[in-house]
Amino acid sequence: MNIDLKRIVDQISRDKGIDKAVLIETLEEAIRSAAKRKYGLSDNFEVTYNEDTGDIDIFRYKEVVLTVTDEETQISLEEARKLDPESSVGEELGVKLDASNFGRIAAQSAKQVIIQRMKDAERDLIFDDYKDRVGEIVNGTIQRVDKGNIVLSLGRAEALLPASEQIARENYFHRGERIRALIIDAKLVSRGPQIILSRTHPDFLSALFAAEVPEITEGVVKIVSVAREPGSRSKIAVSTADSEIDPVGACVGIRGSRVQGVVQELKGEKIDIIPYNLDVVHYVASALAPAAVIRVVVDEGARSLEVVVPDEQLSLAIGRKGQNVRLASRLIGWRIDVKNESKYQRALKDGYQSLLRLPGVGEVTADLLFESGYGSARDLLEVGPEQLAMIEGLGSDKAHQVWAAAKVYVENLAEKDAEEAAREAMARDFFSQKAEREAAEGAESSDGSEDNV
Repeated sequence: MNIDLKRIVDQISRDKGIDKAVLIETLEEAIRSAAKRKYGLSDNFEVTYNEDTGDIDIFRYKEVVLTVTDEETQISLEEARKLDPESSVGEELGVKLDASNFGRIAAQSAKQVIIQRMKDAERDLIFDDYKDRVGEIVNGTIQRVDKGNIVLSLGRAEALLPASEQIARENYFHRGERIRALIIDAKLVSRGPQIILSRTHPDFLSALFAAEVPEITEGVVKIVSVAREPGSRSKIAVSTADSEIDPVGACVGIRGSRVQGVVQELKGEKIDIIPYNLDVVHYVASALAPAAVIRVVVDEGARSLEVVVPDEQLSLAIGRKGQNVRLASRLIGWRIDVKNESKYQRALKDGYQSLLRLPGVGEVTADLLFESGYGSARDLLEVGPEQLAMIEGLGSDKAHQVWAAAKVYVENLAEKDAEEAAREAMARDFFSQKAEREAAEGAESSDGSEDNV
């Protein structure tokens, strides 16, 4: 009984987590390779491992012949019957070999095959483990930093946190420091499994909340949408089908304990938690908080929203460098145009006046068009007269008349705008040339004064 070999196989299987059947197959192939190295490269070898005893049996199959012409592949009938009395010419007989006679080179070959196969098996095992963990948060220890990319140890595996997936104002340059990150990809390359991590991905924020909020893990509260500008600010929309649960309150926690856990992990990133709403008007109002929303004009075809806010809250709604409205737009998936109340009222007034300027349009028709969502003459051209005719009380003939008048009005307005732009350009050129002439005359005058001195 080869107790040592059996113990080694069991130990490697246990320590490396490799299936024992894979190890045994590897061992048999390694011995077969060693046998070929020692006795020749023919494929007439059979190797079997006895899992109960730990013994390895090696047989070299030879053809039974009357006269041997190739000792590598043939055996005489006389020698064959010494091993098996029932042998006959033409049969193949397995001749047992002594593995101890393989020699140093054969043993080294067997060792190399075993080591390589163990590495391959361990590599495949690691890949199989992590390919199903995409979207999961892991803890890693920094091993090294290479051109801004961070290599982390996850235990048996290494992972890469690329510079592009790091939060800009965070510094992870201390060897041995622990980092939490999200697995966003796992692929098998020539060097082994490559596990890619991220701290900037929106799903990292979702996974952090799932770790802090049991209601999310249980499926009671759902994260509908996330919009992030990593390291600066994020918005997250949550919902629940349970009327007795406040999804926002569940994510915030008592005295903000749950959301603070996430904020601390993200090194102070501001997080707005808002309730999801099927009504896009209420949804955008929540998304733009803390700014108050007075009015929302919805264009479902273009998936755009015109949002009106109080004059003094315009900058609050837009946010620093447009961040608040930009994140709100990403969160709800609609384009958002924010206007203050004064500008909106002026636009309404100017648009209404443009309707009244159309020939054949009085206050009654203008009110009818305005209340149907056509706030200006330009708005009428975005649809055809057939669609205007569907307005109750307008009629087909009147609709065609109004649309034709709007077309002429807008074309004339465009010509006036073009003429005005041309006049402004000419004026700019005139004053620019005048300034150049004055500068040139001043330079000549200065040169003359110096000559006199």
